[in-house]
Amino acid sequence: MAKSSTPVKKAWRSLSWLGVIIVGLFAINAVGVMTGSGSWTPKLALDLEGGTQIILAPKLESGQTVSSEQLNQAVSIIRQRVDSSGVSEAEINTQGGKNIVVSIPGTPDEETINRIESSAKLEFRPVLVAGQPSNSAVGADGTATPTPAAPVDPSLESTPTVSPTDASDLNYVTPALQAEYDALDCSTLDTSQVAPANEPLVTCEADGSVKYILGPVEVSGENIKDATNGQVTTSSGATTGEWAVNIVFDSTGTKQFAEVTTRLSGLTGVQNQFAIVLDGKVISAPRTLAVITNGEPQITGSFDQDSSKALADQLKFGALPLSFVVQSQDTISATLGSTQLTSGLIAGLIGLILVVIYSLLQYRLLGLVTVASLAVAAVITYLLITILSWREGYRLSLAGVAGLIVAIGITADSFIVYFERVRDELRDGRGLVSSVEAGWKRAIRTILASDTVNFLAAAVLFIVAVGNVKGFALTLGLTTIVDVAVVMLFTHPILQLLSNTKFFNEGHKLSGLDPRALGAVYRGRAQFAPSAAVSPTKAASASREAAKRQTIAERKAAELAGSSSSKPASTDAPNNTDAPNKGKDS
Repeated sequence: MAKSSTPVKKAWRSLSWLGVIIVGLFAINAVGVMTGSGSWTPKLALDLEGGTQIILAPKLESGQTVSSEQLNQAVSIIRQRVDSSGVSEAEINTQGGKNIVVSIPGTPDEETINRIESSAKLEFRPVLVAGQPSNSAVGADGTATPTPAAPVDPSLESTPTVSPTDASDLNYVTPALQAEYDALDCSTLDTSQVAPANEPLVTCEADGSVKYILGPVEVSGENIKDATNGQVTTSSGATTGEWAVNIVFDSTGTKQFAEVTTRLSGLTGVQNQFAIVLDGKVISAPRTLAVITNGEPQITGSFDQDSSKALADQLKFGALPLSFVVQSQDTISATLGSTQLTSGLIAGLIGLILVVIYSLLQYRLLGLVTVASLAVAAVITYLLITILSWREGYRLSLAGVAGLIVAIGITADSFIVYFERVRDELRDGRGLVSSVEAGWKRAIRTILASDTVNFLAAAVLFIVAVGNVKGFALTLGLTTIVDVAVVMLFTHPILQLLSNTKFFNEGHKLSGLDPRALGAVYRGRAQFAPSAAVSPTKAASASREAAKRQTIAERKAAELAGSSSSKPASTDAPNNTDAPNKGKDS
């Protein structure tokens, strides 16, 4: 009695754990709703809801053109930025061979917009001249009033009289460049037109506190391999409380940076400084205290935790090959809309109805277990998608809906495998309780193998794909995991409980588990032994099914037995069954 009750106890334990999981998911989502960050419905993607479209136009030097390689690199970097902010189902494409169009579902937050708009055109230039802005005066009320900038005399020499020998050579500072520096008003600095990389740049500190004349670019931000933020530490490991951005260059950047710091470390004054220029403005101009040969410099300045992380995230995904300016930002309508979503849901409903009808026709009332299992899987999947929507920024697209529809077939397939294994055990002559346990041991291996293949396919698709295809892969992988959980914590336990009921245990005709309705009782060695209640027609059907179930070894044995029985008996020893063997031995 104790043995028969053990599966029942295990079944109730599994169902209890399933209940805990569902209640936990409800609780997590309820917390999100109460705090205002969550919702009971998942967010929809761009194709179903609409969103915001941002068009980025490159800032080009005179005569400069944009190559397709540069645009593709910029698209890849911007896509990584958007994905890192938790936004999914975004579309980033090129337009007209020059612009980049970023389409984001819904209304993105300010941080996401800033992440996209900040082009992070990073350059490392040596400092030639630096000083305090002198083009503003303090009024009687204490406010700073910019004075008009003096026009640059076009007659001033703009070409160095002596060719500079390196990027720190002061011969770059021509009279025209000096006049431009003197007239610069940092409060009205326009960085939309940047200087060519091989020419000096007149610019200001990002906060307008210092203005500079900088030499040509010596290291490009494209050579950044990684960037992180953290607090500056002393040699003893103690933190100073100052936030910094730690950069790691690739092999090219490491070599270039080592050459630059080797030269700058021997200079004095402002020429010892190396300016880090982000989108035409200096974000930091640290002094060079040592030669840095490992390619791991550290940017310090007026950073806090948030600003250092924002810069590190931008640089970590690589500096854009071009600087961009926001040309327009508009709200766009859904490209597919609610009509297509309704069509997709109707298609899913039709598929679900067909699965239910097939299950009831094939498995009678046992098919209700399939219906209940699909309902449980649907509840868990819906809660998971809703939680991912407000916690991770996931948005449900039409491709994601397609993944959910495909999951109906995958989930139903697991139940069919299990039910057929149980039926096989019944044909083998087992009782229902033992058939459920033996069938489960055989079925779970097949189910896990099938779901593992599905999950690996979804994972690979998610990693290598972009855009809406990722949404399909995510829902497919998610529902595959849910399928395993449901079949282990619900379908199998329910069948364990049903096998102990009189209706199913005695093989009612409507149970779907009646051995007589299956044709015959299987007795081993691919032989079916029909019961007295089995008609000759059903007996013949059972024999045909037995033949189908024969293994290769059984078929060979049957062929040998048939060939032996067809041989004529020996006339010398008609009653001796061993005579053929004896004659063969002699």
